Amino acid sequence: MNRTHLFAWIASPTLLLASAPATAAPVKVAVIESLSGPQAATGQIYRNAVRYGIEKINAAGGWNGEKLVLAEYDNQGGPTGAADKLKAAIADGVQIIVQGASSAVAGQITEDVRKHNLRNPGKEIVFLNVGAEALELTGEKCHFYHFRFAGNSAVRTRALVLAMKQAGVLGTKVYSINQNYAWGQDMEKAIVENAATGGYQVVEKTLHDVNKIQDFSPYVAKIAASKADTALTGNWSNDLLLLMKASKAAGLKTRFGTTYLDQPGNLANAGDLALGHFVAQTFNADAGGADAVRFMADYKAATGHNPVFVEAHTVNAMAAVGDALKRVKPESGALNVAAFAKALENAKVKTPMGDLSIRAADHQALIPIVVSTVTQDARVKVDETDMGFKPVKLFTADEAATPPQATCKMQRPG
Repeated sequence: MNRTHLFAWIASPTLLLASAPATAAPVKVAVIESLSGPQAATGQIYRNAVRYGIEKINAAGGWNGEKLVLAEYDNQGGPTGAADKLKAAIADGVQIIVQGASSAVAGQITEDVRKHNLRNPGKEIVFLNVGAEALELTGEKCHFYHFRFAGNSAVRTRALVLAMKQAGVLGTKVYSINQNYAWGQDMEKAIVENAATGGYQVVEKTLHDVNKIQDFSPYVAKIAASKADTALTGNWSNDLLLLMKASKAAGLKTRFGTTYLDQPGNLANAGDLALGHFVAQTFNADAGGADAVRFMADYKAATGHNPVFVEAHTVNAMAAVGDALKRVKPESGALNVAAFAKALENAKVKTPMGDLSIRAADHQALIPIVVSTVTQDARVKVDETDMGFKPVKLFTADEAATPPQATCKMQRPG
């Protein structure tokens, strides 16, 4: 296996797409994200990270002397829009699709990519999933051209429970509140399955509509009435922002264990009540030493803000792309996508949190997970507050990993 160091690129100046003597058709990458509407803030975060990663690849020489070309498509927040934009991207000659916001959208894209590749041998495309964490995507829906560079419910929940229990703050009564679709259902299942490990009882479970609820106060009242020590949630986007806002308004004392509390706006919405809440995240500069500090500074110089939420592991995905491209030669003047996918399957990237690799059995990236808590003495402050995320425990990729699902029947070309 080859290994690349993500931050070797940081010494190179960030370049815009530029002309160069053509030796092969350029590799075309498409971001298909929610770039307008209520989920636009999340989609734009993914776009920022992909832009950064592409610029780093191009600063290092691109592929075969050509700069990678990045196209951006607005899926308008739903599977139907994503399906339409994927067709447009294919028509535009895109070979690599990147998406992360919403497992429902990812489910549509991955199935459409699978069908396209079956119908068009020799014209395959690859789907880089940088945020959709529903288990089915690396379970019954897994296929050779889908790669996930984020975590999943089993990985994040297990890390969260172990770290909170070790810190002595988990308690014995847990409330599960999640969105009612594949990801949220996976989270609820993981919360129940980790009860013995965490030594808690799930006192109540709630699944609610996704990104449709404007007032979470009734749910906050239910959490308070349950007398739960901890509420565990996989909520993201507006559903987490508004849950935090309602918790602040009600003065809810229950501690939250989350997967996306580092999404911008959450600490500002929760205010001081966020103190003591936990998050299982893929990047925390305080946990990564000098490499993390350098990455954070470079990312801020390029984008105007520190890497937050999903940005670091999206950058990791692009680093893996750069590593794989180094090991693929042009065929008939173009990228052989099947050969690229095979190279990507063997990519290894050294990140500030630790080593990242791809598991061949299901194309789940094995990534480090850091569990952090909200404190006022965290070195990096967020949301223009006096609070930030202080690392509690860093799990290596091997420590964080959970086994591949038996439902994944990976079929490889040839």
